[in-house]
Amino acid sequence: MANAKRGEIEALLDGKRYTLCLTLGALAELESGFEASDLVALAQRFESGRLSAKDILRIIGCGLRGAGHALSDDDISRMKVSGGFAAYVRIAADLLAATFGDEPKTHGANPRSPQDA
Repeated sequence: MANAKRGEIEALLDGKRYTLCLTLGALAELESGFEASDLVALAQRFESGRLSAKDILRIIGCGLRGAGHALSDDDISRMKVSGGFAAYVRIAADLLAATFGDEPKTHGANPRSPQDA
């Protein structure tokens, strides 16, 4: 089960539940892939709201690998998710939100406890 306090989310891909997490190594992979000079530049890229399908694939792939799943972007590109492209976008958005400080909204993340409300 994903732990939202560690920046993890869960997503159902190809009918299997996966945990995703952008660890430091996964963030370094994203910096390299997006040719961002640092984390601030990477965050600004995401804040622009202009992400391609390849960008979404890269974010989800890094999140899966960060959580310990040995999957290539090619493997991930063949995975299906209920809800089509919009669901892929939600997974990437929730993962970025969990990583950069906002609580994830979907995909099985840990619910808030009553004392946190």
